[in-house]
Amino acid sequence: MSDERVGIDELLERVRSGLDRIGPRAAHEAHEAGEALLVDTRYAALRERDGLIPGALVVERNELEWRLDPQGSHRAPEAVSHDLRVVVLCNEGYASSLAAESLRRLGLHRATDLIGGFQAWKAEGLPVLPPTTPTTGD
Repeated sequence: MSDERVGIDELLERVRSGLDRIGPRAAHEAHEAGEALLVDTRYAALRERDGLIPGALVVERNELEWRLDPQGSHRAPEAVSHDLRVVVLCNEGYASSLAAESLRRLGLHRATDLIGGFQAWKAEGLPVLPPTTPTTGD
């Protein structure tokens, strides 16, 4: 382990230099063509407030590596191969960069993230399922 200390801005810059980040329209096209798995790591309150991307796999950030590891015992059915093109998205495209780097360390060499996150997707007018309202008991 290195004793080098870096701030988050420098860490993001380093991580992103190793990713082939993708914009919302290109991500939508790749997803629609079956060439990429969109993985939404936003927490529940944001999904409930803003909605969902149709067909995106929702995985809480703290479960991401376990759910996407093709060799893992807790993997999602979609996690079929280390060659899978995974596009991680968060709310604005910051945490997703770090998440994509973590997936790359697991051997998912095509993992990347969505530039601008869900907010950029929505701003482009791409498909979004309406927000849900949490139900309460009577």
